[in-house]
Amino acid sequence: MRLALVTGASTGIGRATALRLVASGWTVLAGVRDEAAGEQLVRDAAAAERMLPVTLDVTNPQQVDDVMARVDELAGERGGGSSGGLDALVNNAGIGVGGPLELLSMEDLRRQFDVNVHGQVAVTQAMLPALRRAHGRIVFLSSVGGRVAMAFTAAYAASKHAIEAFGDALRVELHSSHIQVSLIEPGSVATPIWDKGRAAAERVSVPEELVATYGHVPAAMDKVLADTARRGVPPELVAETIERALDSRRMRARYVVGRDARMMILVRRLLPDLVFDRLARRVLGV
Repeated sequence: MRLALVTGASTGIGRATALRLVASGWTVLAGVRDEAAGEQLVRDAAAAERMLPVTLDVTNPQQVDDVMARVDELAGERGGGSSGGLDALVNNAGIGVGGPLELLSMEDLRRQFDVNVHGQVAVTQAMLPALRRAHGRIVFLSSVGGRVAMAFTAAYAASKHAIEAFGDALRVELHSSHIQVSLIEPGSVATPIWDKGRAAAERVSVPEELVATYGHVPAAMDKVLADTARRGVPPELVAETIERALDSRRMRARYVVGRDARMMILVRRLLPDLVFDRLARRVLGV
């Protein structure tokens, strides 16, 4: 029986992935930050005995160590996943910090990287021995923002650019360990992150001396986030892509999910930088 760890499984893509993998016969350690979310996952799972919620804040070293011990315990009890280890790690946990870069606090910027980058790397490092035993697979949830950065999402896009770099490097570094690595790059996805993003946009405080420069930004961000949420694909579509990657004989380096993601990547590739900037300003209304 294959064993997977899915981080950020309380809502959205992580939750959909955990449920889909359990329905397909996997045993899933579902990383959640609150007990109620874990209990709901168990209730909704096709096989409750194979949905195993674990408390996991990826920025908490002790919780990462505890989950590593739980993986080793399950591997020992069940003969591991396929080979006494962890068959799949889905690095999904993430947050989004938005706003003009000039107005972001360093605390917000560090938090963005602590969760989206440092946390994912910490979990990956901790799980590598178990992944190596099973010749397992690692999936990083990136974003089209990891390929195409847009104004007012610089912190989020930068964190996803970093994940793209880590994924590319690890794909080569872990080849001799027979561990495959893939990046999932969704565009707009209908998840609670957009509601959180809109709430953050409303909290953007523009100093009086910068009103002429950024006074219109909160309303512009709210409109963009609302439009993005409205056209977003369901998280189940991303979960389906993750399952397909894990089941394939050889994972692709990247999976782009969503028509808007494919279109953004194509347009970015075809247009000169300054022409793309002009198009971006028109879309953002700035």
